[in-house]
Amino acid sequence: MNSPERVETALRRGQPDRVPIVEFVIDPKVARAAMPDCADESDCKDRLGMDSVGCGVRFDPVEEREDGTYVDEWGVTYRRNPEVVAHPVTGPIETMADLRRYEPPDPNAPHRLGDLEDVVRRYRGRRAIIFHQRAAFMWSAYLNGLDNLLANFLLEPAFCEALLDTVLEVHLAIARRAVRTGAEVIVLGDDYAHNAGPMMSPEAFDHFILPRLTRMVDVIHEEGALVIKHSDGNMYPLLESIAASGADAINPIEPVAGMDLATTKRLVGDRMALVGNVDCGQLLSHGTTEEVRQTVRQCILDGGPGGGYLLCSSNSIHSSVNPANLIAMVQAGLEFGTYPLG
Repeated sequence: MNSPERVETALRRGQPDRVPIVEFVIDPKVARAAMPDCADESDCKDRLGMDSVGCGVRFDPVEEREDGTYVDEWGVTYRRNPEVVAHPVTGPIETMADLRRYEPPDPNAPHRLGDLEDVVRRYRGRRAIIFHQRAAFMWSAYLNGLDNLLANFLLEPAFCEALLDTVLEVHLAIARRAVRTGAEVIVLGDDYAHNAGPMMSPEAFDHFILPRLTRMVDVIHEEGALVIKHSDGNMYPLLESIAASGADAINPIEPVAGMDLATTKRLVGDRMALVGNVDCGQLLSHGTTEEVRQTVRQCILDGGPGGGYLLCSSNSIHSSVNPANLIAMVQAGLEFGTYPLG
């Protein structure tokens, strides 16, 4: 199999020739350290031997402030940090009146798909093309404030429905454009949980989030692509709902949050592929290459039998990851991942 065939087979819960190796975000500094002559993140992935390349949706800064914060196209204020994703500070929508006046970003802006057109031109047919964006929840939380939005699920449900729908419509249009441009897999990056469990009750999730997630998955499938649902945290209380959305896979099955790969495969592996769960915190940042190698081996033994598994970190290759451990993760995946598993 080539890489696109390998990724598609695994995401459809089949058994490819080898466990695919994918990653959605690699910090630029780590990419350059791992592959010093690489041109960009996708070139790094390609040279390492990963099975996917890709990029993410782009919302640009529109205002830089003297205090080190900036405002983006959503009107959200952020404080910069060493990571690729900045930390939101405040949003522009507090009330229904604010929402009625609000103008969301144009999903058809020329820059919205980032480098996707170039990535497709360079790698289509040789590496799986993955595009990462969000659906409805996290941008709604940025616009209203996370604590405010969760409280408003109880206090102002009509406002929440309207806000979530406003955000969803933007991302539906972006997803359609991405697939038509050449993306073969869409990663939906809304986080629903922290280490102790979901941010909201399963009942609130099923009422506010699940219908919109299902709509997003349906649109992506209609366009001809597959869906990986990403959420950090302990997702066990929401696994059945995520599976009911029709998403093709779940990621990252975060070990620091108590998520176990073999357990997750037993619970939903008949309905979703699994993508994860090599610890990107302690292990990839501070562990030895041999510890990485043995962890990858165990992940493949836990998630790989019968197919439906893709090797990936437990979140991303962030700025603290040891480049040598990134290389060790990929090499171990190539060493241990060939079917039949040994």
